[in-house]
Amino acid sequence: MLKRFVACALVTSAVVAAAPIRAEILEQVLVKVNGDFITKTEFELRQVQELRNRPGLANVSPTSPELQKAISELTPDLILDAVDRLLLVQRGRELGYAMSDEAFKNVLENIKKQNNITTDEQFQQALKESGMTLPELRQEIERNMLEQRVQQTDVMDKISVSEEESRTYYESHRNEFTTPAEITLREIFIEVPQDERGVNVAADDAGREKADDVRHRLLAGEPFARVAGEVSAAPSKANGGLVGPLKEEDLAPALQKQLGAMKVGDISEVMRVARGYQVLKLESRSETKIRQFDDARDDISRKVAERKMKGELLKYLDRLREQATIVWRNDELKKAYELALEKRTKATAGQPAV
Repeated sequence: MLKRFVACALVTSAVVAAAPIRAEILEQVLVKVNGDFITKTEFELRQVQELRNRPGLANVSPTSPELQKAISELTPDLILDAVDRLLLVQRGRELGYAMSDEAFKNVLENIKKQNNITTDEQFQQALKESGMTLPELRQEIERNMLEQRVQQTDVMDKISVSEEESRTYYESHRNEFTTPAEITLREIFIEVPQDERGVNVAADDAGREKADDVRHRLLAGEPFARVAGEVSAAPSKANGGLVGPLKEEDLAPALQKQLGAMKVGDISEVMRVARGYQVLKLESRSETKIRQFDDARDDISRKVAERKMKGELLKYLDRLREQATIVWRNDELKKAYELALEKRTKATAGQPAV
């Protein structure tokens, strides 16, 4: 988690160069939402974090057209998201949510563990490299907590899933509740050498004879894994020839047909394959399993609720936005915000009901 706050100097300088804000202003408010501010510094940090996820921009110059285009493309969605997040944080504070010292301590311990930080000195160095102070890190963590709590209590907890919705989802997403048939094989591959003229007849005959001998040894009771380790030219020889599990539907039709006629433990006929001959053993087979509706009911309800969550959250944000007082101090960002909001509204209107 801490790593995502590590600033990239190249991208930062590009963002500053692209921002339509006078350099001599130490700090500037871009937009005021119900009395809270989104500042130039805060928004530029959001841009930096997003740009760092685009590896293609790692080696470009701060003034390159590619970087300027990327900044222009991501800004509308970022400013819309910044306002949405602020509205959720404000709602969380209104509901009385706050992060306790004990909760913050637990989060810090998890951050250190995830980043393999074992000493306070390492943690302080990581903070320094990220360009953040401990209070700033706590503020960001608390904001995330407030957003999640509001989404859970004001949106997710109020979503209901009917029996009809669950059954409709189940019928239209059967593949999610189906475990396809799988098989596990053991193989022995006898390679036939080739030269620039192709396969030599004598070499091919010798390969076939060796494969026949291998099959006879297996039918006589020699352990497949041992024989594979001795003679197989396939990489699987290191594992006793074991291959799989494999989904039957992914196999070639001819192989599916041949394996379908075999029982577990059977040894196949010698088969001609690319570059040689092959003998297979059917080690295990599992049949196709379909999870029944009643057994999957809880998972289905959760999946349907999650699908409904996105639409309900956008409606919730629209209500918060309608009640908010939003004052813009930057006309370019206001236009970007309105563009992203219009795009989202059109996309949401075109989505079918869950």
